[in-house]
Amino acid sequence: MLDQNSNYETMHGKKKKIIISFDLDYTLIDNTEGIVNSFHHATSVHDIPKIDDDLIKKMIGMPLNEIFSRSCNLDPSLLITSFREFYGNEGIYQVKMYPGIMEKLKELKTSFLLGVITSKRQDMAIKLLRYLNIDHFFDYIIGENEEIKSKLDLKLKNILYSAYSDHEFVIVGDHPKDKMLAEMFDCPFIGVLTGHHSADQLKRKNDKKYLILDGVANIDKFQVYSLFEN
Repeated sequence: MLDQNSNYETMHGKKKKIIISFDLDYTLIDNTEGIVNSFHHATSVHDIPKIDDDLIKKMIGMPLNEIFSRSCNLDPSLLITSFREFYGNEGIYQVKMYPGIMEKLKELKTSFLLGVITSKRQDMAIKLLRYLNIDHFFDYIIGENEEIKSKLDLKLKNILYSAYSDHEFVIVGDHPKDKMLAEMFDCPFIGVLTGHHSADQLKRKNDKKYLILDGVANIDKFQVYSLFEN
């Protein structure tokens, strides 16, 4: 007797090779406490006005230099150093996964390659995912590094397209920048509502298919395949 997956192959032919690439903050994890505390540490060290918690939460997912440049006139690199010092020692552990993430990654891994693209520094992202014991699910974990300066860096697209030339990409995230990343990759997008952005803010404006879901735990593999149907 054919299982559901075999039935899908019978009906639709050979399945595409697909990589699902996830954002990190507010998509797989809630690291709000650690990030907010790291911002407060940085402003305290440099004796500048505290950034409002709600404003910090809305800006999570943006590059740190952009956030600090918007918030004060001090050299952002000084604040970033203090932020990362606290985050690397304490803030990184003030984190929780959203319900059902471990089980969903395990399920999706049976059908797809999985990756992470984040605005976090790459070494911090790897450290955090190892701490949560989910790093082994991912075929790549890419954050800011010496070569990639942001998740919208065109070099990122070239690197991944070269490494996975026989695969199609799906981008998953909670932030409009994740939607922009999907547009840069010219691929489908799954927007999740676990962050601070509405369904309207996450909807695609071009001809590529998209889904808006309550969270990563709601992703169904057959919905993923449907993103590539005509």
